[in-house]
Amino acid sequence: MAGLRPAAPRAAEDELLLLQRQALAEEEAAKAKRELLTRFLQEKLSREEQSSRWGLHKVCTLWRSAQRKTKDEELRQDIEILSQTFTRVMDCKDSAIEALVTELKEAEEQQNRALRSHLHLTDQLLQLQRCRLGYLEQGFSAQVGALKAEFEAERKAMLEQQDWESCCLQDMALAMEQDHARNEHEALLNFQSARDDIKNKARGAQGSIEGLLGLAGEIQTARRSYAQATEKKKVEFEELKRKCEKTSCEIDAQAKKLQKLQENEEQTQRIRDERELALQKLQKLRAQISQAGATAHTHLVTLTCQCSATLKVLRQVVEKAQRILRLAEMCRKLETQEEKVLPFYASSLAEQEQQKARRVLEETTSEPLAQALQDYVGLERFWQRFNKAKLEEKGLERARAALADRNQELRRLLQQYLAGATINQKVPKDPHPLLTTKQKLHPQK
Repeated sequence: MAGLRPAAPRAAEDELLLLQRQALAEEEAAKAKRELLTRFLQEKLSREEQSSRWGLHKVCTLWRSAQRKTKDEELRQDIEILSQTFTRVMDCKDSAIEALVTELKEAEEQQNRALRSHLHLTDQLLQLQRCRLGYLEQGFSAQVGALKAEFEAERKAMLEQQDWESCCLQDMALAMEQDHARNEHEALLNFQSARDDIKNKARGAQGSIEGLLGLAGEIQTARRSYAQATEKKKVEFEELKRKCEKTSCEIDAQAKKLQKLQENEEQTQRIRDERELALQKLQKLRAQISQAGATAHTHLVTLTCQCSATLKVLRQVVEKAQRILRLAEMCRKLETQEEKVLPFYASSLAEQEQQKARRVLEETTSEPLAQALQDYVGLERFWQRFNKAKLEEKGLERARAALADRNQELRRLLQQYLAGATINQKVPKDPHPLLTTKQKLHPQK
């Protein structure tokens, strides 16, 4: 019993060691198996990746060849369509060019006719202006001649009146001198007769005087004494008498001169008044002449300004017409064949509605807006084409917007298609749909 007790633990240890060895061997076998499986899976994965790359390359090659064939057919069809379209467009362009050449010739003829008419009207206007200026110059010359003749006649009348008045004054002076000489002669005759009478009386009284000589001697003596006493006063008296006579003569002469001066002043004043009246008339005539000249100059300036303004307006009208013709030519180039054949579309109104519209247009109205619309009835064709062009423009804008939306949609679809068809040469993080499908078909063993 004692010998069996130590053998039992040893057997247990051996079993334990054996179990450990078996566990280690199994673990090493499992590890080797895992390594072998891992290597096998890696090789299988590399083969699968290589086969998938070759398959994708083959698929892309086949897809590209199919796309090339389809694109080639589409391009050939497009080329045929474009060639036919180009031929039609060239035919349309040739016909349009021929029509434009014809219209250009007609427009040149119309422009030449309009230019000739304009030049003819301008020449007529210039001739009319020259005639008017000639008439104005003739009228002005006639007025100036009439004024000169009237002035010369008045001047001649004034000179004749002055000569007549001077002759009258000379006659009056001569008459006054003759009257003075006659009065002087009469006074001299009266003086001589009075002197003779005094001498006769003196002879008659001489006898009585001799009787009185004695008395006269006494008187003479008294007179001498008186003369001696009054000699100085007598001299002064004589001097004063001479001065008085001289002064009276001077006063008479001055009175005569004053009278003559007064008469001359009256005549001079009358002549001055007449001269002032003549000067006033002359100034009025000069003012009328200057006013007539200023009026004629103003009319001439106004007419010149009106002519220049008319020429400017005519130039603007010609430029506007030329611009309209150029725009019409440009628009005609953009017209389609249908628009060239049928430039105006048919009215969408019924016959009764058209008749009603014509009756409304023919009615006379008092409203200013309706009257203004009556003035623009002739532009109805223009508004038809204008509205048609506007409608086509709006339709083209909408079609362009729709085509832009369609283009964006096609671009988006094409991008999605290319994103699904393109294969990245590197290994993607997410598996490709083809690889995923192949892995599902060939699961890992």
